[in-house]
Amino acid sequence: MNQPTGKKTGILIVNLGSPASPKTADVRRFLREFLGDPRVVNIPRLIWWLILNLFILPFRPRKSAHAYQSIWTEQGSPLVVFTRDLSAKLKARYGHEGLFFDYAMRYGQPKLSDKLQAFKQQQVDEIIVLPLYPQYSSTTTASIFDVFAAELASWRHIPSLRFISDYYRQPAYINAVADSIRLHWQNHGQAELLLMSFHGLPAKLTELGDPYFYHSQATALAIAKALGLADNQWQLVFQSRFGRAEWLQPYCVEVLGNLPKQGIKHIDVVCPGFAVDCLETLEEIALTNQDIFLQAGGESYRYIPALNDSDIHAEVIFQLTIPAQ
Repeated sequence: MNQPTGKKTGILIVNLGSPASPKTADVRRFLREFLGDPRVVNIPRLIWWLILNLFILPFRPRKSAHAYQSIWTEQGSPLVVFTRDLSAKLKARYGHEGLFFDYAMRYGQPKLSDKLQAFKQQQVDEIIVLPLYPQYSSTTTASIFDVFAAELASWRHIPSLRFISDYYRQPAYINAVADSIRLHWQNHGQAELLLMSFHGLPAKLTELGDPYFYHSQATALAIAKALGLADNQWQLVFQSRFGRAEWLQPYCVEVLGNLPKQGIKHIDVVCPGFAVDCLETLEEIALTNQDIFLQAGGESYRYIPALNDSDIHAEVIFQLTIPAQ
C-alpha cells in the first residue's frame, strides 16, 4: 500500500500480558491487576475485592508461578516474546517512514498507554489498534478499548482512529490457521479427531450479550470447512474454567476424559482463539490436558502451535490493518 505523502499511521497490536517473571511476587502483582479489572470478573466490586484479596491473592500466585515456570523461556514469557517478535517482523517487512508498527500489553509491560503516547510524540495522523483476540469478548477486547479510550480522552488533538473489534470471519485468519493444521498433519499425520479448544467464559455473559460463544462457534465451523472435515472429525470445546459458576460448554477436560471411552484415542488439539502461545496453551493444553487424556486411556495427543511470530501471521496482521486499496 502506498501511503499518501506526509501521512503517518501507527499500528498497535495488543495482547493480554504476562508477569514480569515467574516469581510468586511478580505473578501476584500481575494477577492483582488482571483480576482487579471489572471487565474480567463481573461480580459486585466489594464482594470481589474481598474474595480476591482474602482468598485468591494469598494462595493462587504460588500455584500460578509454578505453572509459569514450566513454560518460561530464556527470553521471558512466551506470550510477550512471540508478540514482540511478531511486531518486529511487521516492522521489518512493512514498516517505513509513514507506517509504524508496535506492540503493547493490557496488563503488565509494555503498557498500552505508553505506546499510545509514543505515537503521539511521532505525530501520527492515524492510529489503528488490533487486539490479538480473533473473537470479541467484553472480558478481553472491551478491556483494551477501555484503556485506549481513557488515554485518548485527555488528548487535545485526536488523530483518525480505527479499533478492530474482531477478525474471526476474515479469510486470511481462517486460512492461516487451516494451513498451519495442514502443515502439522503433513509432518506428523492426521489424528482421528481435531479438538478446537477456546478459552472459556462464564455462561451468563452470553445471556448478557457477549458474542464470544457465537464467534467461537463460527470460527470452528469455518476452519473445519476450510479443512474439508466431516462432522465426526472435529469438535469444539472450552478450556480454563475457573470457580463454581457454569461456564461455556462443552468443557475441555470432560471431553478429554470421555473420548477414550468412545473409542477415540488419537487426537490433535488446536486453540484458534489464541494468536500466540501462552500459559493457557503451553501449560494447560499441551501439558496438563495431555496428561488427562492419556490417563483416561488415550494413546496419542498432539498440540498444534498457534501462529506465533510466523511469516504468515505477519501477513495476516498486515492484511487486517492495512487492507488493499
